[in-house]
Amino acid sequence: MRVLIALRELGVSFEYIEEDLRGRERSDLVLRMNPVHRMVPILIHRGRPICNSINILEYIDEVWGHLHAEAGGTQLLPADPLERASARFWADFVDHKVFNTEMMLFKSNGDDQKEAAKGELIRQLRQLEGALGDKNFFSGNEFGFLDIVVIPLSMSQADAVGEAVQGEGERQEYSSR
Repeated sequence: MRVLIALRELGVSFEYIEEDLRGRERSDLVLRMNPVHRMVPILIHRGRPICNSINILEYIDEVWGHLHAEAGGTQLLPADPLERASARFWADFVDHKVFNTEMMLFKSNGDDQKEAAKGELIRQLRQLEGALGDKNFFSGNEFGFLDIVVIPLSMSQADAVGEAVQGEGERQEYSSR
């Protein structure tokens, strides 16, 4: 989802290929393009794979962000190096802390585990909310990198914290250009 949002936000044309993640087998294309992790998303640009959604978002911004900015838009990552470092820090927080806590909540056995995971998730979301502050977007007035990172989590977090816990998604994106 992150990759699709970033590509569309910057107006990059691409071909989308869906990978069915319900089974254990992966397509030959995924095995060839990401033989180490055998996972999606994968962006193929000029015949070479870029793997991991955060890496892909940064790559998309480096390759196409300046073109979008020249046309009057903004790049995904902030121009200021300190702000970029902060955005990367919070993206890592989302992927390694919030996501793991979300998985603990989804996989919890019993009310005590579920309540502990829910409490930790709420604490982490409050930390993330503190980083947002009173801004419309994490990078200020413009939609960007960290907003894209948070979107997939925000779609499932509300249900998870509100008791309606959903299972893991069955589909991921695979983008090719």
